[in-house]
Amino acid sequence: MATLLRSALRPLRALGGPRGPAADVPLRGVRHGAGLLYPGHIPTSPLQKALLAAGAAGMALYNPYRHDMVAVLGETTGHCALKVLRDQMRKDPEGAKILQERPRISLSTLDVDKLRSLPEGSLGQEYLRFLDVNRVSPDTRAPTRFVDDEELAYVIQRYREIHDMLHTLLGMPTNILGEIVVKWFEAVQTGLPMCILGALFGPIRLSAQSLRVLVSELIPWAVQNGHRAPCVLNLYYERRWEQPLRALREELGITNPPSVHVRGLA
Repeated sequence: MATLLRSALRPLRALGGPRGPAADVPLRGVRHGAGLLYPGHIPTSPLQKALLAAGAAGMALYNPYRHDMVAVLGETTGHCALKVLRDQMRKDPEGAKILQERPRISLSTLDVDKLRSLPEGSLGQEYLRFLDVNRVSPDTRAPTRFVDDEELAYVIQRYREIHDMLHTLLGMPTNILGEIVVKWFEAVQTGLPMCILGALFGPIRLSAQSLRVLVSELIPWAVQNGHRAPCVLNLYYERRWEQPLRALREELGITNPPSVHVRGLA
């Protein structure tokens, strides 16, 4: 039994190791050593995935800001949802182009000077403003490691790298309330168990006032918009930087959020 547990938990040792492929390197279906499907890939058995998922879920619930644990949870529980998302992308011209070209979003792939020079209200400028105001970076997204299919590995990597884009589209800050609202939208959009768990259990840490606002106004708004909008993974954001954010929201059917001061609530 001890030997079995040591073998099952071996992938955990890699979590503190190298970060994986650079964010400007597309994930491709080539072999990178024995059993490795892409740079940074860690093959795992069903038992190992179950143990990783259980441990990651516990840590993520204890500390929602452990993004590494949230990432592990998403990878070890999201296989079925990722296949559905991949199939949606394959059927959409823009989504299929993304799967073919494998663009990455990072500071090394973004032309920051160009984004700053774009017209006021454009997607590119608003996205950059979001990063600046909230002091976040796309480079903080963990590399995929535990998905045993290179195309699905890219799908979940793409999902992570557009997370800040969804904050921009929804007009949500990065405080815990804003993150929960985005998680509700993502849960409806993606069906990823990690998003569903985050949406359901994230509110545990909210104040009574924030919880009332969340339940009465923000969750219904996020769910409605999540159902109404087409799959957000099918948007080639890098080719839409100049598009006015308002026009993109109208294209997706995303309405303005309720008139509550989300940034001031927690």
